[in-house]
Amino acid sequence: MEFNENSAEIRPLREGEIGRPLFAHFCRRQEVTLCLRKIEGAWRETPAPFIDDWDENDYTFLIKCLRGTVRTGGIVFGAFIGGQLKGFASVEAAPMGSRGQYRDLTSIHVSADVRHAGLGSALFARAKAWAKAQGAEKLYISSHSAVESQAFYAAMGCTDAQEIDEEHARREPFDRQLECDV
Repeated sequence: MEFNENSAEIRPLREGEIGRPLFAHFCRRQEVTLCLRKIEGAWRETPAPFIDDWDENDYTFLIKCLRGTVRTGGIVFGAFIGGQLKGFASVEAAPMGSRGQYRDLTSIHVSADVRHAGLGSALFARAKAWAKAQGAEKLYISSHSAVESQAFYAAMGCTDAQEIDEEHARREPFDRQLECDV
């Protein structure tokens, strides 16, 4: 399955459609070998092999979070190919940062079977446009430290966050805190 602008539908999801059946054809699996770790003030590639995949408890938590995002005025974009969910991104409505300059990109994931085809870039662009329409100057991203994930964010124009959200940093100490102009 390959993504192109004509074969995918990207649209906001309604709270009621966010349930386990929505993810029936979504594959989270990511085989990670290298991660970025901050060592002596610099981000360095470090061996940290593991397989990132979701079990039923992870899906239950994800569904609760995504429904909460919609319920509180945020947005969840779903990307569908052939009627099947193959990617999604969520942005929270509440302003963050000392001036309310950020909106929090709480998730962006693309199914393993369609990665590297542009779907993530399309979802990221939608998230940025939505955040800008809400008055944000930047997206805030507490990003997975896998080298592949970091390469994606760099390609999207993300840089290290000027203001670190302490709650994100505490919850996910290995994440890299990023921002991106909208």
